[in-house]
Amino acid sequence: MKPHSAAVQRVTPLMFSVLLAAAGLARANTIVVRDAGALRTALRDLKPGTTLTIAPGEYPGGHAVAEVERLTIEALDPRQPPVFKGGRTGFQFSRCADLTLRRLRISGQSVNGLNIDDGGELARPVTGVTLEHIEVSDIGPTGNHDGIKCSGLDRATISNCTIAGWGGQGIDFVGCHRTLITGCRLIGKKGYSASAGIQLKGGSSEIVVENCHFTNAGERPLNLGGSTGLPYFRPQGARHEAARLIVRNNTIEGSPCAAAFVGVDGAEFTGNTIRYPEKWIFRILQETREPGFAPCGNVLIRDNRITFHRAHVRTDINIGDGTAPETFRFESNHWLAEDAPQASRPTLPVDEKGGVYGTITTNAGPTAVRAAPSPYPTPYRS
Repeated sequence: MKPHSAAVQRVTPLMFSVLLAAAGLARANTIVVRDAGALRTALRDLKPGTTLTIAPGEYPGGHAVAEVERLTIEALDPRQPPVFKGGRTGFQFSRCADLTLRRLRISGQSVNGLNIDDGGELARPVTGVTLEHIEVSDIGPTGNHDGIKCSGLDRATISNCTIAGWGGQGIDFVGCHRTLITGCRLIGKKGYSASAGIQLKGGSSEIVVENCHFTNAGERPLNLGGSTGLPYFRPQGARHEAARLIVRNNTIEGSPCAAAFVGVDGAEFTGNTIRYPEKWIFRILQETREPGFAPCGNVLIRDNRITFHRAHVRTDINIGDGTAPETFRFESNHWLAEDAPQASRPTLPVDEKGGVYGTITTNAGPTAVRAAPSPYPTPYRS
């Protein structure tokens, strides 16, 4: 045992020195910001690996950061996040790999709340972006102005964020891949045009959207695909707006439809709760018509709970031309026309396997069927 003890005694001083050096480096790379002037100075002098902790208070928006890796910006006090007000964009980050934003509030921008992109280098995605507990509100209010816009990201995570009031999309993905959106809330507001809640387009693939809550979140709360100019696809040469998407265990309330499948080639829409869409339940569309593009199709819709009013929903699935609705699969969904249970069975493009009509079965058993007004009137009805 003595040789082992001697070795420990020899290593311990070295380890202690290394720990002291690491602690000093950590302190050197952490900057505490308490006012707008200190924020401007800190943003000018960023180094890779810096952590900015920002004190409570109101700060101006309109900041841009480029090519700083392993940057973290977070609230000094998680109970009182700093608020970034106004400007064209709250923050724009270009080519900032391994960026982490945590517990920030961004509000009142005219273009986008938060913009994270690849700097236009379409073949070099930015990896490792993490957004946690970000609140974005009052963006636009009309036109194509997004709460959170992401272009050319790979392996990103957006968790527990809230977006309330936007002109274009609450969260807009253009050419993003292998990314998770989880636990987010998207809330539409009167006076904001809000074309979509979450949009995944421009060649996006392998995206999971789970455990999110949509309340009147635009014309299309989930726009799975979309319409993108060919120069903006990532990767270049992709022949689908989106592919291999998973949308699971979300709650979607109000809006003209629950989800639109738009030029997507392969998606799973499972375990979601849909309440009171105002015009359609789903839409199947093809907006990108360039030669060689896959028609919208290969979608599984399974194990969803769908409550609607037959007085509002006359057409269950809105199907546009140039699509492949025959490749959709419907399995084990529960459909309830609350005002007319006998008219609950939807008209679908293919036969459903194992569907349940006229009740919504949960772990507690079937719901009581009674007519009631929708608690989610929508300003987006067309």
